[in-house]
Amino acid sequence: MKTFISDLIPKIQRYSQQLDNLTLLTNQHWVVVDDNNDTKHVYIFRSNNELLISQNGRVEKAKWEYLGHDTLLIDRKDESYLFRHGFFDENVLALKTDGNSEYAFLVNESKYNGHLNTAAKVIDFLQTRYFVSQDQLTINSALETITSDDNSPNWSKSVTNIFKTSKGRLEILKNSSDYVASRGNRVLLNGKLAPDGKYQLDFMWYIHIKEGLIIKESIF
Repeated sequence: MKTFISDLIPKIQRYSQQLDNLTLLTNQHWVVVDDNNDTKHVYIFRSNNELLISQNGRVEKAKWEYLGHDTLLIDRKDESYLFRHGFFDENVLALKTDGNSEYAFLVNESKYNGHLNTAAKVIDFLQTRYFVSQDQLTINSALETITSDDNSPNWSKSVTNIFKTSKGRLEILKNSSDYVASRGNRVLLNGKLAPDGKYQLDFMWYIHIKEGLIIKESIF
């Protein structure tokens, strides 16, 4: 697998699933990103530790094993590879090659066929989804304090994420969860409690708000 240098991955690891989340990993079609449109490699991690590797439709049967400590072993006919956890969600699997700081990117096929077919697009997607622009990093580090009339002990009364939406400046307030947008988070729109409704934060990612709180997330 082709690997890429990325300083983004360590910055978003707190949003990542663990490699032992087998429900998310197995029986998905993970397409290897190599910036070569002439060849398509698809990895299918089966629950019986069989690994199907398809190259333009031609299939090789290999083996995979989760070794614990966020380490994944892939055994092919002539060689074996040891990968470490880089980043993992329902869209992107970033595996760090053991011994260096480069990452192999695998993308869920539903996203790959949509638009995530190069390393640059994958990185841009992750940066947009998890909001780690340089401005956002500065905001998160400063933990901009705002005025709130909510005295619940779960609120830190600090802005954890700021988004520019079609409706204006959206601020999601941090509570006991570290996730970007969790159910129950308080939301402000242009400095005031956000009205009820659905808000688009990213491509195919929406939050639903009622009485100023996130009640659910959806992809449509």
